[in-house]
Amino acid sequence: MNGLILDSLGGIFTVETEEGTVEAKARGVFRNKGLTPVAGDRCVVEEGLITELLPRKNSLIRPLLANLDVCVFVVSTTEPAPDMLLLDKFIAVCEYKDIAPCIALTKVDLKENPLIPEVYRRAGIPAVICDYETGGGIEEIKELVRGKICAFTGNTGAGKSTLLNHLAPQLSLETSHISRKLGRGRHTTRVSRLYPLFGGYVADTPGFSTFDTMQYAVIHKEELAMCFREFDQFTGKCRFSDCTHTKEKGCEIIAAVEAGEIAKSRHDSYVTMFEEAKRIKDWEI
Repeated sequence: MNGLILDSLGGIFTVETEEGTVEAKARGVFRNKGLTPVAGDRCVVEEGLITELLPRKNSLIRPLLANLDVCVFVVSTTEPAPDMLLLDKFIAVCEYKDIAPCIALTKVDLKENPLIPEVYRRAGIPAVICDYETGGGIEEIKELVRGKICAFTGNTGAGKSTLLNHLAPQLSLETSHISRKLGRGRHTTRVSRLYPLFGGYVADTPGFSTFDTMQYAVIHKEELAMCFREFDQFTGKCRFSDCTHTKEKGCEIIAAVEAGEIAKSRHDSYVTMFEEAKRIKDWEI
């Protein structure tokens, strides 16, 4: 039977097949080949064993998922405060892995932040303001993920599980309060698990408090500009063919930033990530 892995616990995988949901173990040969079945993997199940993993279109290490179509980055306006560089690093990985990124802005009842929707909508990335008092944004998020394999992720304490509980109250996911002392939340989601929702599958994932891009994808400096979609219309038009878009005269992307066509915060993130990518050694890849 062909199936889709929904989750795993103690080496037992829950797999949705055409004949219903079954539990299965993975063949030892996967370990010998350095393969680990994860939620989102499509597979073949025979007599309680996962015997084959079908080719992945993409995968992430954290959250540990495969074959994602959409990633919703949950960003709070406060507690914890939004980190634009962290967000841009995550979006770059999504673009690199061919995962459609979108942003869900939470805790707008505590503090408004019009900058985030403005910056990312201008870049062509959906940014949805989620207001639980009015229900605003909920249907929009549902439409963005409908029929797709989707992950909800973001900083610890940003409100991923709370958002999912509003999208699908039947999930009743555990939530946690922010630590006033640390300024961040406790991890309430410990494993990645796919839930059949909205004609597709939605994953709640463990949160994170730091983001090392190399843990998720090694993006070479030559490839980085392609991960900023608002750069596309300006690339290839710079004075120098080897323009890095960081400081050169005659750079069309820098000119677009100065003209307000590209958000300065996005270009600042690009420059920071470019400098980090320059330090990548071949032996680290």
